[in-house]
Amino acid sequence: MSGYDSNPFVDPVDINPFQDASITQATRGVEKIDEYNPFTSRMSHHSDTTIPISEPSSQPAVLQTSVEQSPKATAAAAQADLIRKQEELEKKAADLEKREQEFQNRTNIGSTNTGTKENNWPPLPNFFPVKPCFYQDFDQEIPDDYRRICKRMYYLWMFHSVTLFLNVLGCLAYFTAVPSSAGVDFGLSILWFILFTPVSFICWYRPVYKAFRADSSFSFFFFFFVFFFQVAVYIIQSVGIPRWGNSGWISSISMIKVNLAVAVIMMVVAGFFTVNAVLAIILLKMVHGKYRRTGASFTKAQQEFSQGVLTNRSVQTVAAGAATSVAQGAFGRS
Repeated sequence: MSGYDSNPFVDPVDINPFQDASITQATRGVEKIDEYNPFTSRMSHHSDTTIPISEPSSQPAVLQTSVEQSPKATAAAAQADLIRKQEELEKKAADLEKREQEFQNRTNIGSTNTGTKENNWPPLPNFFPVKPCFYQDFDQEIPDDYRRICKRMYYLWMFHSVTLFLNVLGCLAYFTAVPSSAGVDFGLSILWFILFTPVSFICWYRPVYKAFRADSSFSFFFFFFVFFFQVAVYIIQSVGIPRWGNSGWISSISMIKVNLAVAVIMMVVAGFFTVNAVLAIILLKMVHGKYRRTGASFTKAQQEFSQGVLTNRSVQTVAAGAATSVAQGAFGRS
């Protein structure tokens, strides 16, 4: 009867099709679509790790320029390079012109300023009866390239003179120790000092000074010829052959058993002679190196010698006198 009690005119009860027991059981463990977040599962795995955020760079971003230069920049760089090279060439030309002018002024000293420069060597007091015989000025007459070597040659000559004086003292000590056989050495040592001091100045120092002053080939050849023998003399003096007037090694060693003090004095002099020989060889090599750079030659030396002989007043006077005497003798015979 219950089926008959329902009112057919009443709205039927709302029936939810998803409330079916089979559907409810199938969808019980599934999350709702509106609440699903796909990143929740992934973030849950990395929740313990932190990713550091890089600090922004304080330096501004720089745009790299192109390596290739524009045609204008290349042309400007080439023009600047040409200007720099032109300035260097002009500087070198001015330097060469200045050196050439100085060289011409030095070569014309003897012909234009002979009366304006007075001799200043040797430096003697005004009251001395003998006056200076030579003019010497390294700064004005010697070029910069040769001034140093020329001064060294002058110092060598001074050392040579001092050595000859010490040789006189050494031979004097030798004479006091052995008066019977050392008298010849003492006398010759005085002669060598009086003779070789001025002769060495005139024969090899002044020629090398003139060679550097005027670039004279003849003076160079004359210096080499004389100075070669001077080196040989230095070697002989350092050896010390007995009765030759030199306190060399042989004489000094022979005096060790006779008188030790005299032997020491003579050994010092022998050392001075040895130093002279070594310095002379070194300076000879240095002068030869400078000579090769000057462009001097034996042909130029012959030309300078012939011109010097022909223009020398003394030679001209002697030649004129000889020609006059020959002419007078020829006319007298006729």
